Amino acid sequence: MDAYNGHMDVRVRLFAALREAVGASEISVEIPEGEPVSRLLGEAQRQHPALENRCDGVVVAINQEYVDQSATISAGDEVALIPPVSGGAVSEAEAVQVGVTPDRLDTMRIAESLKASSDGAVLTFEGIVRDNNLGRHVLFLEYEAYPEMAESVLRKIGRETLEDYDIGSIALWHRTGRLEIGETSLVVAVASPHRRAAFDACREAVEKVKALAPVWKREVWDGGSEWLRGAG
Repeated sequence: MDAYNGHMDVRVRLFAALREAVGASEISVEIPEGEPVSRLLGEAQRQHPALENRCDGVVVAINQEYVDQSATISAGDEVALIPPVSGGAVSEAEAVQVGVTPDRLDTMRIAESLKASSDGAVLTFEGIVRDNNLGRHVLFLEYEAYPEMAESVLRKIGRETLEDYDIGSIALWHRTGRLEIGETSLVVAVASPHRRAAFDACREAVEKVKALAPVWKREVWDGGSEWLRGAG
């Protein structure tokens, strides 16, 4: 992995169907330094079109350890894209995805990443920036987080939700920075064999995120602004 001008050439190992699709056991993917696994997956598909639409269900390993898509990549890391393992159990890295990011949230991609053949329902919740609150005309919101702790809290919520409900996987992503009216600030997605469990699990996870995640928003309106705690 070579670093230059704030970017890295990440050497990524491929296996099984991914290796066959590309025709190579290793590829190079250029990404900015300090980016998460989710960015690597997107850039891998963009820079190597043979991988497009083949990364659903893929798990990423860094230095021979499974990681979720919020994990960051550093110079010198060994990165591998692991297709679903035949007959294997779903690891926690696959079952719980979390992220806190200034990038726009792609709800469809997040939901698609959870789907498994055993699922009968995938439910998504989006928190959307609205243009009014308490009778005021809202111009935009600014979100600030304690990102390391926020990701830890989101992961804990995800694990607890997996334990409490009959679901297969869950993703919790929160955006930071300035968000315009209509943009998505929070995505919670749940995949489950049955819809009732998906609805119940998603509702509880959303409420826990709003209550527990160290995330704040500054609401800016005509003539003023105010900091509010919470993801909603």
